[in-house]
Amino acid sequence: MKLNYVTKQLSTVKRWMATTLFCMLVFCMLAIAFVWQGAFLSNTSAIAAPTATLIASTDAGDKVQEKTSKDAGRAKNFIEDTKDKVKEAAKSNASKVDQATDNGSFVERKAKRDAATIQKRANEDAARTKEAVDNTKNVVERTVDNIKDAFGK
Repeated sequence: MKLNYVTKQLSTVKRWMATTLFCMLVFCMLAIAFVWQGAFLSNTSAIAAPTATLIASTDAGDKVQEKTSKDAGRAKNFIEDTKDKVKEAAKSNASKVDQATDNGSFVERKAKRDAATIQKRANEDAARTKEAVDNTKNVVERTVDNIKDAFGK
């Protein structure tokens, strides 16, 4: 009964991690869209002096890159906290099973194996999710750099 609770909690954590990653991706795409829109729909007086527009585009691009880096750091902290909570819940449940059963019983050994598996998977999932956050951040930064380069030439 306790093991079902652990797997349900793990499933919930995975869902939150996937949702966070998806929201980060959507946010990055929106940030790119706003930078792109700002570059094309800037005031028309800037057409007479294109250098002012390019400076504004560079500043906006730098702000987007800074915001992306900041948000990626926050997402990584959230992922790390979630990983720690999953590992703590697995240890706690294994400990409760240990206290409720006789020494060396099958249920106790199974609970400890399951806790170890959950902790291992939490580490692996967190590492993959952090890597995905880094990849998303790098894509946004490269895109902003490409946009800046396109308007710089």
